[in-house]
Amino acid sequence: MSTTTEIEDQIASPGAAEARRVRKVMTSSAIGHFVEWFDFAVYAYAAPVIAALFFPKTDAAAALMAVFAIYAVGFVARPVGAFLLGNLGDRFGRKRVLAGVILVMGVSTTLIGLLPTYAVIGVAAPVLLVVLRMIQGLSAAGETIGSNSFVAEHSPTARRGFNVGMVYTWSNLPPVIAALLVLGLTTMLSPDAYESWGWRVPFLLGAPLAVVGLYIRTRVDESPAFLEMRESRQVEKAPIRTVFREQWRSMLVCFSIAAVASLGYYSLTGYFYSYMTVTIGLESSAALISNSIALLITFFTVPVAALVSDRIGRRRMLLIAGLFGAVIAVPAYLLVGLGTLGAAILSQGLLGLALGLFFGPAGPAFVELFPARVRYTGASISYNLAFTIFGGTAPLLATGLISLTGSTVAPAWYVVIVTVLALLVVVTMPETNRRSMRD
Repeated sequence: MSTTTEIEDQIASPGAAEARRVRKVMTSSAIGHFVEWFDFAVYAYAAPVIAALFFPKTDAAAALMAVFAIYAVGFVARPVGAFLLGNLGDRFGRKRVLAGVILVMGVSTTLIGLLPTYAVIGVAAPVLLVVLRMIQGLSAAGETIGSNSFVAEHSPTARRGFNVGMVYTWSNLPPVIAALLVLGLTTMLSPDAYESWGWRVPFLLGAPLAVVGLYIRTRVDESPAFLEMRESRQVEKAPIRTVFREQWRSMLVCFSIAAVASLGYYSLTGYFYSYMTVTIGLESSAALISNSIALLITFFTVPVAALVSDRIGRRRMLLIAGLFGAVIAVPAYLLVGLGTLGAAILSQGLLGLALGLFFGPAGPAFVELFPARVRYTGASISYNLAFTIFGGTAPLLATGLISLTGSTVAPAWYVVIVTVLALLVVVTMPETNRRSMRD
């Protein structure tokens, strides 16, 4: 039901009422995005202490690799979640699914913060950690594509990329807040206090954040594209079968874009902190500060790049950003190897800039590649498969490559190879920035 203010807006200016509605949708999606990825980010920054508390105290490097393996396990559930949630989103609406995923993520994250350690319950501790990480992954599978679709389907064509970019970029802010929270806790608490209970605080914040996000998401209207399909009885009954039969080329392009985005994002948010502290030997506070600065650069770059892609096209912007990322990857890793705060800020700043330039056009492109009747399914499956293969394994594979080759730059070459191969597919994609979100 419209409020008095909304009715007055509609009488005075239909355009004002529409803008108000779009802002409301963007706000609900951005806050939900923040909650979902804050819950996911805190695990990465707690990795060193989780390694010490949830595994036998033998080899520190082996324990850290085990933690990153569990980090990767959280991504194994994402393709399953993509099939399930994407199908539900295309059949029953975007709004219901988005409300559900934020609730599940909040509960699973809070339970991680309440888990007993290995010293208390033995091997059951890492087993329960694996289970909760898989539940987190199942939930996360429906968030990004659902939010991006929801905003895109509410937005005017000329501003669609910018609007999606403004929401999509909120996935870059949670790691910053999580990093600053961890920095504050480790600064204020003694090492023993932080290891005893302080590390649990960010996880326990998942509960109130989820409640706020759920409340906001229940107070927005369903996507116009989905409502039109439902009213005309054109809702797809078997979106999974249809998307594989009719949209496999779009799925390949979406997968390729997501491969670059996921590898860049999770290298920066899931791996670099441990890489700088464990491999390079940088102090924890310096690593958190430099990582936060890099992600803030990404945060502000994404909507700008998305706005540019509204003008020059998604494909052109993706190619420019991808090539820039491939060129600076190795120099950035060499630079951070100097082991100073200034070098860490500069190197990660370059990586954050490249990531933001790519995320800007990627956000709207993911959902523009598919028609509304199979959008949630097609984009979710492609996106989450790529995030599982390239994003979830990024910390584990990077650590393994360094151990195997003895070179701290080995992960950068992996980024270059994946990016170049993906761009060979992206160059074949059709331009999507003027496509109808209904057909």
